[in-house]
Amino acid sequence: MPPPRAARVLHRFRSPPLTAIRHDWTRAQIRALFELPFSDLLHRAQTTHRAHFDPNTVQVSTLLSIKTGACPEDCGYCPQSAHHEADLQREALLDVDAVVAAARAARDAGASRFCMGAAWRSPREKDFVRVLDMVRQVKALGLETCVTLGMLGGDQAPRLKAAGLDYYNHNLDTSPEFYGQIITTRTFQDRLDTLQQVRDAGLNVCCGGIVGMGEAREDRVGLLESLATLPEHPQSVPINYLVQVAGTPLAGTPALEPLEFVRTIAVARILMPASVVRLSAGRESMDDALQALCFLAGANSIFYGDKLLTTGNPAAERDRALFATLGINAAEPAVRCAAPAAPAAGLTDVAVAAGG
Repeated sequence: MPPPRAARVLHRFRSPPLTAIRHDWTRAQIRALFELPFSDLLHRAQTTHRAHFDPNTVQVSTLLSIKTGACPEDCGYCPQSAHHEADLQREALLDVDAVVAAARAARDAGASRFCMGAAWRSPREKDFVRVLDMVRQVKALGLETCVTLGMLGGDQAPRLKAAGLDYYNHNLDTSPEFYGQIITTRTFQDRLDTLQQVRDAGLNVCCGGIVGMGEAREDRVGLLESLATLPEHPQSVPINYLVQVAGTPLAGTPALEPLEFVRTIAVARILMPASVVRLSAGRESMDDALQALCFLAGANSIFYGDKLLTTGNPAAERDRALFATLGINAAEPAVRCAAPAAPAAGLTDVAVAAGG
């Protein structure tokens, strides 16, 4: 009996090794990975994962919106859009002192990274100056810094770098072909242009997408191709499972089959071996078995806490219990402060962010 088509396609591309970092993936190759038998795909993903990471260590972060709602973008999934009728309380940009106080509390709880974000199309100068001040003061606490502010222009990326920023989050969301069915106020190229500015400024990139928005598998292939063929793989790749919110256009979309989500995680791990793959939004609807499969497929980061932007996230105690059951350890912080307080139950990284 001849081997399955997916195996034949991958056989033609056996070199370089599966664990090599490459930027020349084709859609045919990515499609073939998706079509592998499930156990074969997870084996490949786990082999790749172990070549670059401790398979029993997961980065833990907390995500909180610092400016909520009234966003002029029309992203169909987002309750923060001013175009939609979601029941969401709008909140203005926090004061610098409030952000610094939150960052200090995070540091004292053992955090290493603090990410500040706002639901904007792009930052206005008067707000941007305040964000720069936040970055400087948070950096001065000994924390890694991250922001997500929408599109950047002019000299904004270099100014963020000069202020001490470490990471910038800006997602592609979906494939170029499906993109226009989700967003009309910002183009796919706009997103690529911002990512290029971020890389040119020497900042680390956090960039991924959302699945379960009614897209076809070919769109998931296209999203991952777009990420894996960037000039440099994003240092962090969040894969979000759509959280449907009443009042948004995507409310009522048929749910993505859970094992297809696991396949997406596994293919992302294979395509971007050295990137942190984050099991992001949607965990509230996942049982422990599904999350365990995602970790087996190569996910090695989660968002932790009661709230993920404006939607729910699994309770902290549930996460601790799941880690204990699976024998998973929370990643140690990359930056240590002078005499920090002990981390809360080993949960070490905090990010404060809003959509990107």
